[in-house]
Amino acid sequence: MKYTVLCVGKLKERYWREAVAEYQKRLSAYVSFEMIETPDEKAPEKLSAAQAAQVKEKEAQRLLKYVGDQTFLITLEIGGKAMSSEALSAFLQELPLRGKSQVAFAIGGSLGLGEAILARSDYRLSFSPMTFPHQLMRVILLEQLYRAQKISRKEPYHK
Repeated sequence: MKYTVLCVGKLKERYWREAVAEYQKRLSAYVSFEMIETPDEKAPEKLSAAQAAQVKEKEAQRLLKYVGDQTFLITLEIGGKAMSSEALSAFLQELPLRGKSQVAFAIGGSLGLGEAILARSDYRLSFSPMTFPHQLMRVILLEQLYRAQKISRKEPYHK
């Protein structure tokens, strides 16, 4: 199984980079893993709806360059389907049985994900109806991917 996490923007703060590095290290014992950061689109503080959509579309196009035809794309969205850690583990275990060995997770920038990548999404996943900073979302996602591996192997960690 290969997981790719597609993200808009770079992690600037050291504490985010360290947290991501820790979970990348933990995950690498279980799956092939790659994180790809694409540049965020520079935009003024106040945007019209049309300008915001344009920014999101440019970011979406950058993310889509890394999504192959055989890739199962999971977009992280507030309006997506919520599931427990156990359900996520079971869902991810089932994908290879359906012939899906490459899974990409897309995390948008501060404005969210553009329509082009949403249209390509195979599954829309929500971690909460709350809004989280996209930097923190990387850490939460990686922790849940690691937890899913531990659950599927019935190894201690999950409480």
